[in-house]
Amino acid sequence: MVATQLHLVRHGEVYNPNRVLYGRLPEYGLSDAGHQMAALAAADLASRGRTFSQLIASPLQRTQESAAPVSKALNLPVKLDERVIEPTNAFEGKRMRGPESALKDPGNWKYLINPFKPSWGEPYQSVASRMREAMTDAAVSVPDGDVVIVSHQLPIWMVHRDVSGKKLFHDPRSRRCTLSSITTLELIDPLKPELGFVEVGYVEPASELTATALDVGAV
Repeated sequence: MVATQLHLVRHGEVYNPNRVLYGRLPEYGLSDAGHQMAALAAADLASRGRTFSQLIASPLQRTQESAAPVSKALNLPVKLDERVIEPTNAFEGKRMRGPESALKDPGNWKYLINPFKPSWGEPYQSVASRMREAMTDAAVSVPDGDVVIVSHQLPIWMVHRDVSGKKLFHDPRSRRCTLSSITTLELIDPLKPELGFVEVGYVEPASELTATALDVGAV
């Protein structure tokens, strides 16, 4: 047997007073509101009355902190998986908006040559492929029950577009993957995991908090 459902949970709001693109930079943890958002996502999962068999998280601080209340609510240890991490990005540590935007520096224009790939970081296809691999391995690693994966906006959005048969290139401002949102998927055929997944649900347990969030990611 395999997992019944996989739930992809985005982390909560990050404490980012300098408003930089933090990417994979260390020491970017959750804000106070972010911890509240993560708790709401955990409560939503626990309220579903389902059996949960495994909890996986990206190794970055913000995802581990977001996984902590899920771990407590579902009584599961957190397993780290590098494959569900945030993509690399040439603009890490830089501001992307305002008068100091890195996009206004001619020295950075070389990273904008191909937005379809994209040229500023890990290719979209690479992100989708590693997420699909991690999800499949997670699904077949348990005899039954559900798996929760705490990840990041872009990896989760790549999964959404991939399973929906859409092109991976997109406008970052159009991503339907808010802070602490939960995207739920099932295997198309549990007997043939290689056929992939279908999306069956999306909820925003922390919507009231995200409406006033200071840091919402790529929008």
